[in-house]
Amino acid sequence: MSPPINTLLIDGSFDELAEELAQYLDDIRTKTGVENADTKGDIAPLLKEENKNEVLKKLVIAGAALNNAPEKEFIAAYNLLIHLIQQAEDPDMFWSRICQYLSQPITSSQFNGIGLALSVLTTIFNILDPENESRYHVFLAILRVVRASSSFEVLRPQLKLLDGWLEEWETEEEDQLKLFLEIAQVAEDAGEREQGYRYLLRALRTITSQQASSPETKGIALRTLKMALLDPTHYDFQDLTTLDSIQALRRSEPIWAELLEIFSSSQLDEYKDFLEEHDGFLASAGLDGEVLFRKIKRLTLASLAASSSSRSLPYSAIARALQIPEEEVEMWVIDVIRAGLVEGKLSQLNQTFLIHRSTYRVFGEKQWTEVAGRLETWRNSLEGVLEVIRSEREKMIKQKEAELREIENKVNGFTGTERSGGERRPQQQQQQQQRKAIDVGGD
Repeated sequence: MSPPINTLLIDGSFDELAEELAQYLDDIRTKTGVENADTKGDIAPLLKEENKNEVLKKLVIAGAALNNAPEKEFIAAYNLLIHLIQQAEDPDMFWSRICQYLSQPITSSQFNGIGLALSVLTTIFNILDPENESRYHVFLAILRVVRASSSFEVLRPQLKLLDGWLEEWETEEEDQLKLFLEIAQVAEDAGEREQGYRYLLRALRTITSQQASSPETKGIALRTLKMALLDPTHYDFQDLTTLDSIQALRRSEPIWAELLEIFSSSQLDEYKDFLEEHDGFLASAGLDGEVLFRKIKRLTLASLAASSSSRSLPYSAIARALQIPEEEVEMWVIDVIRAGLVEGKLSQLNQTFLIHRSTYRVFGEKQWTEVAGRLETWRNSLEGVLEVIRSEREKMIKQKEAELREIENKVNGFTGTERSGGERRPQQQQQQQQRKAIDVGGD
């Protein structure tokens, strides 16, 4: 969502304010050594003709002098010029010139100049309609000012809104490319390598296949690849290898393409072969050999863990793959765990690394087949567990039924004895016999 639109409330008619600003500009220009500064005289006849556009052209051209305005008057003077521009038939024709001025050093304020420029640019950005394409140019100017201050934190909250702005402005791919490159440079200058790489990738994704082999594209592709290689926390190169601009390097820069292939899917042995074959390449390309050597070792161990079918690696196998003494194995395993490439547990007693999770560097048909196999094994294991649970459940049900029958039999046995008369039965028989004897005596 775009920020709310600001409104500048300045009293006075256009003519009065234009004359006031013209006089102010003439005073500044005179103080800075400009001879015959007479902006007020230049706009006088134009005001009589009610030609606002021509008046504004004169004011905007002379407005470069505002960068020399005293710090306390700087924002107020620019706000007055912005207010006048808003009354033009086509204000958008003036914003690019104002942004150009504000992108330059503010000579009147050595310490607060960047803050003053950002304040005015933010005002311009916010008074424009959210769908106004001029916002794009204002934002570019803001990026240039932020870059001069190396203060990426000022920009970070705005980047969350960038995708929405680009959609509102209906920005073409060429303009998006320019914007992403500017953001990437701001991030790099501020030491924000992750953000810089992210926006370089976005820049490359705006480039069509027809433009993939152009010299400009090749420069961006090499810049992005170099950043990915040198970033000690970046290990996934699949986001690069799928881009047309990177694929084009196979023809124009085959050595760079070979190096990318090694870090995408190969291991330490292939990297050493590369160094022997292309001796001096790293130095000429501005690549740090120590950073790359550590990274390829980490990736080699990650590949070794991912390819292990037993989910355990002997120390000896790790030592051979990394070409290190076995005494250093645990240190390297811990290093790779900290890098987030694997998870597991070291067993000093058995001299093995038990793998809980590993990262696939390349995920293709082979890896899908392996995952399918592991899922099938897991499925069979679950079926076995379910069968055991089902069997135990049936046993429990049968046991409960048997217990219930036993209890029922006991209850029925006790009740049957009572109903059959128990000890009272002989007494009943004796009474019946007495009745019969009386009956006989009566006869």
